[in-house]
Amino acid sequence: MGLKVFLNVLYNIGIFLCLLTVYYSVKNHNWAYVAGGIFLAVMVIIFKIRLIKDIRNMQKKQ
Repeated sequence: MGLKVFLNVLYNIGIFLCLLTVYYSVKNHNWAYVAGGIFLAVMVIIFKIRLIKDIRNMQKKQ
């Protein structure tokens, strides 16, 4: 369970860094970084949703 909490924290940091990258890339007109940042943010959000579903299923079993 501790590993999943740590993984959740890493996902939160990853989402924050991706959004920060997208913000500054739009500000500086670096459209390739915008596309990459959005792609990575979506992937990390998908992984985070899967992790949350897994944790909920573990709690229902107990």
